[in-house]
Amino acid sequence: MRTVRALFGRRARLRWLHLIMGGALLMPYFLVGTVLVGMAGGGQQLFSSVPAQLGAFGLALPMAAVTGLFALVRPLCVAAARALCGVPTAVLADGPARTRQARVRTAGWYTLHLALGGIVSGATLALPPFAVAVAALPLSPGLRSTWLLDGPEPLREPWALALAPFAGIAMLVALAAVAAAAGEVLARRAPVLLGPTPEDRLAAAEGRAADLAVRNRLARELHDSVGHALSAVTLQAGAARRVLDRDPEFVREALTAIEETTRRTVGELDAVLGLLRQDGEPDGEQAAYGPGLDALGGLLAYCGVPVAYESEGGPEAPGAVRPDVSREAYRIVQEGLSNALRHGGVAAHGAGSAPVRLLVAVRAEELEIVMENPLGDRAAVARPGGGRGLRGIAERAVLLGGRAGAGPDGDVWRLTARLPLAAPGTAAGTGPGTRAAGAERSGTEAEGRR
Repeated sequence: MRTVRALFGRRARLRWLHLIMGGALLMPYFLVGTVLVGMAGGGQQLFSSVPAQLGAFGLALPMAAVTGLFALVRPLCVAAARALCGVPTAVLADGPARTRQARVRTAGWYTLHLALGGIVSGATLALPPFAVAVAALPLSPGLRSTWLLDGPEPLREPWALALAPFAGIAMLVALAAVAAAAGEVLARRAPVLLGPTPEDRLAAAEGRAADLAVRNRLARELHDSVGHALSAVTLQAGAARRVLDRDPEFVREALTAIEETTRRTVGELDAVLGLLRQDGEPDGEQAAYGPGLDALGGLLAYCGVPVAYESEGGPEAPGAVRPDVSREAYRIVQEGLSNALRHGGVAAHGAGSAPVRLLVAVRAEELEIVMENPLGDRAAVARPGGGRGLRGIAERAVLLGGRAGAGPDGDVWRLTARLPLAAPGTAAGTGPGTRAAGAERSGTEAEGRR
C-alpha cells in the first residue's frame, strides 16, 4: 500500500505534474537547440536521429541555465516547488535572487528541473501508448499481424503473447517509478538550491534586528511616558485625597498637576501609537520621537515630587545637546522620577519628604545625569522579578555609546548616566551588537538590585 501511494498518491501526481511543466518549459530551448543541430548537420534526418535529438537536448540545458540567472526566476521556482513538490515553506527563500550565489543556485535548480522534466515528459508522451499497445496484443489480431509478422520468432510464441499484458503494465509502473524518483530528487535538492543563502539569512537577521530595535524603542517610550504619568497621577491623587478637607489649595495644585501630566502623556501616547499604525516601519528618527531636555521644566513642575534641579554648563547648555541625546536624557530623567515615586522614600513619606536631587551637566564630551532620592524602607524597594525601567535606562545609554548605573549609596538611591555628545564610534567593541549586549547586562544587574 505504501508503494502504491508513493507511485500514484497525490504527492506523486503533483510532482509528476511539476516535471511535465519542466518539460514544457524546456521546449523553446529544445527547439532552438534542434535548429542549431540542423544547421550544423545539414538538416538531414533531424527528428528521426537519436544523436541529433540528444545534441539538441544538450544545447538546450546551457540556455536554460542562463535564463535561471535572472533574479525573478527564483520566486517563480519557489512558488512551483511549494505547491507541487511538497517542500516545506520554511526551508525555501522568498523574493528575487539578489546575490551571485543565489542566482547560481537558482540556475542549477532551473536546469535540473527542466532536464528531468524533459526526460519524464518525453517518456510520458511516448511510453503509455506503446505500453497499452503491448498489453492489448493478445486481444487484437490487427496489432499482432502488424507488430509480429516481421518480428523475432520468440515473440510469435503463445507464451510471449500471454506475458504481453504484464509487460505493458510493468512499463507503466516503471514510468511511474521514474517520475516518482525524479520528483523526489527535485524535492530533496529544493532546500539546497532554492533555500536561503548565507547572504539571505544575514539580510533576514538584520531585518529582524532592525524591527526588534524599533519595537523595543517604542516599548521604552510607552513604558517611560505612561508609567511615569500613572505614578505621578497616583501619588498626586492619593495626597489630595488625604488633605481634601484640610488644604483645598494643595488639592487644587494636585489636580492641576494631574491635568498637565495626563495632557502631556496623551500627546506622547498619540504620537507613539501613530508610529505603530504606519503601514511601513518607522525609521530611526521617527521611532525616537519624544520631548527633549528643553521640556524638562514642565516635567519637573508637575512630576508629583519636589526636585532640587541643578544644571551645569551654562543656562542654555541642555538646549545645545544633540537631539537624540536630548530625547534619551529626558526619558532617563523621567524614568528616574518614576522610580523615586514608586519605590523610594518619596513614595513612602509623601510629597513633603526630602526632595529628589537632579544634576544635568554638559561636559566637554558627554552629558552627565545624576539623580538621588531617599531610599526609604528596603522591603518596599525590593521588587520580585524586577521591572523594566532600569533596563530601559541602560539600553538607552549603551545604544548611544554611553553607560548608566543605579543602586543604593548609603541612605539614598543614586542613578547616574553618561551620554556622549558626539556620534557613537565604530571602533571594535562599540558596534550595535556589543552595545545591545552591554545594555542587556547592565539593565539586568540594575533590575536585580532595584
